[in-house]
Amino acid sequence: MNMKLTVPIVTLFIALRAISIPFGRAIPQPGPTAEGALAADDHLTQAIRDNNADAILNLLDSSWAVISGFGGVGEGPSIFPEGIKSGALTRKTYETSEPRVRVYGNVALVTAKVKTSGMFGGKPFDVTERQTDVWLWKDGGWKCVLTHETLIPKSDSQ
Repeated sequence: MNMKLTVPIVTLFIALRAISIPFGRAIPQPGPTAEGALAADDHLTQAIRDNNADAILNLLDSSWAVISGFGGVGEGPSIFPEGIKSGALTRKTYETSEPRVRVYGNVALVTAKVKTSGMFGGKPFDVTERQTDVWLWKDGGWKCVLTHETLIPKSDSQ
């Protein structure tokens, strides 16, 4: 096949496949890679930014837990989406920067700086934190098994 024709056809196939995958579902990957882990984390970021409870739930493993910036522990993948569905948690902003990705076999650690604001329990919040998501390569895709948040004091986050 002519090389000039092959590249556009392959590019078109990849683009069509990418847009045909429903948002929030595990994205088929060739194996556990840093790029794939960062893409999964980016999908979780987008779902959180959009307050999309169902998409968030699809990206979390059944064993998921969160360690909050205040030291609390929440267990179970439904607690976060249920907070959104009930109206107890609404994100106004959720921006990430400075990603750091490390892959250790079938486990990936994605750490980023997060600037987020919104309402929680009827009270406004506006915080900056370092957040690490621990991803497990499972059934051909990444699932988040743990989120750990560390608050960055206002004076250090500017």
